[in-house]
Amino acid sequence: MSIPRKAGVFGMGISTGSFGEQVAAMIRLGSAHRSSYVCCVNVHMCMEARADPEFMAVVNGADIATADGMPILYSLNRFNNLKQERVAGNDLMPAVMAAAEEQGLSVFLHGGQPHVLEKIVQRAAVDFPKLKIAGTWSPPFRPTSSQEREEEVDRIVASGAHIVLVSLGCPKQERWMASMKGRVPAVMLGVGGAFLLYAGVDKRAPRWMRKASLEWLYRLALEPRRLWKRYILTNTAFIWMVFGEIWKPRAKKSKGD
Repeated sequence: MSIPRKAGVFGMGISTGSFGEQVAAMIRLGSAHRSSYVCCVNVHMCMEARADPEFMAVVNGADIATADGMPILYSLNRFNNLKQERVAGNDLMPAVMAAAEEQGLSVFLHGGQPHVLEKIVQRAAVDFPKLKIAGTWSPPFRPTSSQEREEEVDRIVASGAHIVLVSLGCPKQERWMASMKGRVPAVMLGVGGAFLLYAGVDKRAPRWMRKASLEWLYRLALEPRRLWKRYILTNTAFIWMVFGEIWKPRAKKSKGD
């Protein structure tokens, strides 16, 4: 089965190919009931992976790892001489649902609060009237027991779902998907905040801010207490890392001189 090739950036393998090609690959995985998972890589995930080799292995173990954040996309293109387009989880969720409806595939929603899941199902019934929602599950916020994890597997398997959309937050959702690979016969997509956005609970930054890599600033303005550390400290560390990569060739050249 054809899977998009990956290019390396900051130790991570990021999938290449157009938005449509990557969606098509996910649909193929789902149609075949191939146990697999998709990570949507942003700065937060990158820095989590850089700090934790075990989590880096989780990200690199993804069948598809999309360039979700604009800074990741910029770095991928600059350091690999590519013209990759952004493949964000917020855009993937409705696109995959639309493709699943067209192909007659069923979708399972795992994560989020019950009222959010209810809103997603209600909106999907309007947007994609022929799409089959195989099931929904809102897991507890506390760590789950081994028995509860077995029940999660049984629930998804029994639903017959081809695609599992997962919203547990990073890095929890990526670790969950990796632990379910080989057990859940579906393609799992870690889309995080896309649940809230699709449900209408959250609002997305204006297009101009997204194109200017300022979506983080929009979200920070909405939730400063919760997100200040992630965006101010994490983004600063990432920027230094990017400059470090940019200056490497110059440093080597200078040494040679």
